[in-house]
Amino acid sequence: MRETGWMMSLLGPAEIRILADKLNLRPTKKLGQNFVIDAGTVRRIVRVAELSADDVVIEVGPGLGSLTLALLPSAAHVVAVEIDPVLATQLPVTVAERGLADRLTVVNADAMKITPADLGGHVPTALVANLPYNVAVPVVLHLLEALPSLRKGLVMVQSEVADRLAAGPGSKVYGVPSVKAAWYADVRRAGPVGRTVFWPVPNVDSGLVSLVRRDPPATKATREQVFAVVDAAFAQRRKTLRAALASWAGSAPEAENILRGAGVDPSARGEQLDITAFAHIAELKP
Repeated sequence: MRETGWMMSLLGPAEIRILADKLNLRPTKKLGQNFVIDAGTVRRIVRVAELSADDVVIEVGPGLGSLTLALLPSAAHVVAVEIDPVLATQLPVTVAERGLADRLTVVNADAMKITPADLGGHVPTALVANLPYNVAVPVVLHLLEALPSLRKGLVMVQSEVADRLAAGPGSKVYGVPSVKAAWYADVRRAGPVGRTVFWPVPNVDSGLVSLVRRDPPATKATREQVFAVVDAAFAQRRKTLRAALASWAGSAPEAENILRGAGVDPSARGEQLDITAFAHIAELKP
């Protein structure tokens, strides 16, 4: 589909509201529903995502289909995961009306429980989504773990969450989401998004986050073992690692021994370490 057809196929604000009325839809906070109603924003998301013609995109929370319709002409296939059964039923109809039904698979499921077996034989290579803000971080981490075929991603999340995901060691907002995301990918902010592009208008600003898959640090420890150290290190941010990791290691002196063995100052705090340092710590626990 050429650019002109692409733009004509997108949903405008008036169409979105008509469709919502038809479905008797009232966006709910429980499902984190804030629908994108601005065509320029969805075009921007697709452009920044840098999709290729052979990419298979997984989209979480497609809602009424604004972003879905922009993604379909730019990828080989889109697998849309929608937890709301009403929206999951309507989306194929909306897409079929625009002649793109063969490029879409809709999965009516909770994204937090998705496995490769749920995707109809499709192997996603890119995650592009306006994520429900109440579950954005766990969804990103789950999909990166459950779908190793994902090479890249671009997600729209609450601005503060975007900052946390992309933060590096030493930042005031660096924490568990930052470290765990770094296990899977290089993560960076990819730009702000204004409030008025959504319906209903949220009370928070939004931001785009880019993820590019990379290998985890070389370590003998498992992901679960590394993440256990991360969780312990940030459970009480004001504590030194010697104190914060005492329960994890069995005692404060044992935590100090492990930290020194990993080349980490026991008086340091979790927010000073990168994912590689946490991996070194984890593999030294007896």
